[in-house]
Amino acid sequence: MVKIPKKVSERLKKEIVSFQKILAAAKDRDVHESDTVTIIIDMLCNIFGFDKFTELTSEQAIRGTYCDLAIKLEGKTRFLTEVKAIGLTLKENHLRQAIGYGATNGIPWVVLTNGIDWEIYKIRFEQPVNFDLVCSFNFLELSTRKQEDLDKVFLLCKEGIEKSAIDEFHDHLQSVNRFIISAVIQSNPIVSAIRRELKKISEGVKVTEEEILNILNAEVLKRDVVQGEQALDAITRLKKAQKKQLRKKTPSTDAENASHIDITSEQ
Repeated sequence: MVKIPKKVSERLKKEIVSFQKILAAAKDRDVHESDTVTIIIDMLCNIFGFDKFTELTSEQAIRGTYCDLAIKLEGKTRFLTEVKAIGLTLKENHLRQAIGYGATNGIPWVVLTNGIDWEIYKIRFEQPVNFDLVCSFNFLELSTRKQEDLDKVFLLCKEGIEKSAIDEFHDHLQSVNRFIISAVIQSNPIVSAIRRELKKISEGVKVTEEEILNILNAEVLKRDVVQGEQALDAITRLKKAQKKQLRKKTPSTDAENASHIDITSEQ
């Protein structure tokens, strides 16, 4: 995680507490969406460090409509922000609208918020368009004493964007998560290692790698990490990484050796 500069950390600790009071009062009054947008603009300036006049705009036209706010740095739109009324629960249709905005304009980062709940998404420009929830937090529950909470807010700060903190955080999530770890566990080298260790426990035991994999899938690993789109994506990413590594070692024998390091079986 990118280290937060001391000056920014001090700003966050001061402004988070201040806006927690503002948001709590606004929630009690159940303010409308336009008033929520006004609060969000002040948050983006005072907490996240953007200039109201040069780096924030509500004039991001997309197919005849407008997103609520766009964050621009050096003339380039970095984030689209879709704001809903503070008393409104964020729903999938709100997200779809925001994702549509970003996908249409080729802007990969989208923020959906009602002032209290914040959700950061990374658009995957696939067919069809898809997306990842990268980070979410409840602003009223943030603690300025917890570094983890400050790190989450920093992802959206101007200084964080300039240091590519959100990109680094997303890359970490893509590489270190339960789906990737599950795929690694099911890979041929790990299943072979398990087989060797089992034989050490009982020299006469006869166990196949297929049997071990079946036990992992059925009894050890949770169903959601071995089945479904995210599980398959993780296996695909692992295969690509393994083959890339193999090409660096033996570029002339890629096709022949790839199967030796592949996932033992498809899900």
